[in-house]
Amino acid sequence: MQGQSLHNNASMNISGFKALVYARSCSMQSLASSNITGKIVLCYAPAEAAITPPRLALPIVINRTMEAGAKGLIFAQYDANILDILTVCKGNMACVVVDFEIAHTILAYLDKTKNPVVKVSPAMSVIGNQVLSPMIASFSSRGPSAAFPGILKPDVAAPGVSILAAKGNTYVFMSGTSMACPHVSAVVALLKSAHPDWSPAMIKSAIITTASVVDHFGVLIQAEGVPRKLADPFDFGGGHIDPDKAGDPGLVYDMNGRDYNKFLNCTDELLDDCKSYISNLNLPSIAMPDLKDNITVRRIVMNVGSVEATYRVTVEAPAGVTVTVEPSMISFTRGGSKSMMFTVMFTARKRVQGGYTFGSLTWSDENTHSVRIPIAVQTVVQDFVRDTS
Repeated sequence: MQGQSLHNNASMNISGFKALVYARSCSMQSLASSNITGKIVLCYAPAEAAITPPRLALPIVINRTMEAGAKGLIFAQYDANILDILTVCKGNMACVVVDFEIAHTILAYLDKTKNPVVKVSPAMSVIGNQVLSPMIASFSSRGPSAAFPGILKPDVAAPGVSILAAKGNTYVFMSGTSMACPHVSAVVALLKSAHPDWSPAMIKSAIITTASVVDHFGVLIQAEGVPRKLADPFDFGGGHIDPDKAGDPGLVYDMNGRDYNKFLNCTDELLDDCKSYISNLNLPSIAMPDLKDNITVRRIVMNVGSVEATYRVTVEAPAGVTVTVEPSMISFTRGGSKSMMFTVMFTARKRVQGGYTFGSLTWSDENTHSVRIPIAVQTVVQDFVRDTS
């Protein structure tokens, strides 16, 4: 068995055909009753994916099949990148990960064949335009922020799956948010080198507002899950980092030390009216967790591009919400102010206790710069009631 949808531990090539058996649950009882010694087992990921996702279930299944004497494992699961876990199989047995469609084909073959057999061949690497990327991994951190829902999290997405990393005296492929962090850190270092006068907030803004929300096919980025879906700001914040564009963002949202100190005091409950303050923090994003009727927030943009420039706003309003921006056009002139304030009013178009919907606000000079911030809004009727179903 080989192909783009089928991956196995390439160091374990099972020569010749081996008996194939099916053990849906892969519990020790199920494996024992199936007599899998010397055979290759087809096993489905747990149905309770929210409780035991494939990333947690696969190592358990691998250990169980090894203990039961299996020669190999075919693990069927929903779309999730868990190939790095297959290193557990190295030197012990062949391991293959397939999606449910491939598993269904194998199961149909099992049902109609008296003595089903299978041959596992080394994995093939597929590169270039055939690979769907970028994509938000199933293990990537998701919003909303538990502590401060009025601040949109995450901020941005970066490469973090199967990253070549130094480990001891060798290099290995690793996955996780800890793999994405060095990419963002390196971009920050490059931006600081190119713009030594930029504050940390300006650098953060440049990265978020120039991030991409489409893959290399120009299609909206997808997020792994049950099922796979189009990514939203709670999956990738502003989007996937684009270091080249971040070097010339056009406009930035800046903050200073006083802003951070006041926010810190709010977290310690030392100030009043923190809710209003947080919603007006000059962040390159807007999160509105409790829109009843209408709320107005303000933001300030600083021109770091051409001295003379005109920007016009484009709004992708969250579903069920009307968004009004004043002014809708801002201009910068030589000798004039480098900063401009604008207000954004959100009005609920339907009085419901709803979930979050998403949108964006983009300032464009209709030439080089497109400065986009993500928006997340949740409509509510009563403060103490939420739609959690």
